[in-house]
Amino acid sequence: MSQDGAAAMDRKKDSQSTTNPTRNGNGNGGTATNGAVYPSLNSLRLRLNPSIDHKSDNYEDLQLDFSPLLFSSLERYLPPTLLNSSRDHKVHYMREILLKYCPEGERTRVQKHREYRQKIISNYQPLHRELYTMHAANFFVPSFLKAISENTEESYRNIMSEPSPGVLTFEMLQPRFCEMMLAEVENFERWVRETKFRIMRPNTMNKFGAVLDDFGLETMLDKLMEDFIRPISRVFFTEVGGSTLDSHHGFVVEYGMDRDVDLGFHVDDSEVTLNVCLGKQFSGGELFFRGVRCEKHVNTETQPEEIFDYSHVTGRAVLHRGRHRHGARATTSGQRINLLLWCRSSVFRELRKYQKDFSSWCAECQREKKERQRLSIAATKLELLKREGETAT
Repeated sequence: MSQDGAAAMDRKKDSQSTTNPTRNGNGNGGTATNGAVYPSLNSLRLRLNPSIDHKSDNYEDLQLDFSPLLFSSLERYLPPTLLNSSRDHKVHYMREILLKYCPEGERTRVQKHREYRQKIISNYQPLHRELYTMHAANFFVPSFLKAISENTEESYRNIMSEPSPGVLTFEMLQPRFCEMMLAEVENFERWVRETKFRIMRPNTMNKFGAVLDDFGLETMLDKLMEDFIRPISRVFFTEVGGSTLDSHHGFVVEYGMDRDVDLGFHVDDSEVTLNVCLGKQFSGGELFFRGVRCEKHVNTETQPEEIFDYSHVTGRAVLHRGRHRHGARATTSGQRINLLLWCRSSVFRELRKYQKDFSSWCAECQREKKERQRLSIAATKLELLKREGETAT
């Protein structure tokens, strides 16, 4: 399990245990000095359903083993008796749960990656420091900011088109932001070449590109996900954890004759994917979509109505479910660079472990469910006709 995906929930019970998380000699709980009672660490559980109205604490100022957003997301699933306890109590309780799900080897890997990232940040000199802090008015086009501020389905629909079910497109980034991000990536790659620093590529499929989080843009991209992508996903992708996005993987990919040329048919390691073209001049490189599938049905046949091709436009965003099967056609000339943000929900990933039916979002599960219903209705009709015949006889 990855750090981002370290879901921390035992969903088999919705415990309402009433003992203190502060251990005593025998490991049992007790009553706090203020009279409150807390769950014990021996019965670590999170609730099945979140406390919708609860406002979570901010954990970004703490040095934690896991993402601060993960703690903020999980807090809403704490037992009611813990919700208003001190932040230290809550951190301790949630960390114990997380450690149950994240083995020692994975924690070691995460620590090594943290050291790798810190080594880059300590030595790399950014070209455009204004990119490293969220400046919404300088990054986004006015129509996008207006829709976010109104935060309604209608306001989002007003700026979006949905050329194929589940594929949303809209104007998002200002030209100046695209230019600065391209220059920043080129500056980073120049530093990599000059220092001969060996960097990790964005994923197993792309041999070119860079992980933006690794050279200091993680905080800005966290804000992008939390304040801009999650509100939209809450409206359009709630069935795949759109309202509980709590971690991300941000990177750029590069396509061209001397770069990656195309990208094969695949699904993303995300619940929701943001894909924005930064430039440059190019031809080809269309995205092709082929329907949403769960893990079981990822290689099933594509239906005619699921076929859709999208041509990139600089500054224009594409937002879709990570499980929406897609690929990129060959970039036949020039160079194309895209910014991608894989947005993840640890809550959704944990809940998914206990589900067998994904018909709320998997098209093949939906078809199988409808077929079962059709067969059931047909069998019932046949049985009724048989009984009517016997009665008439």
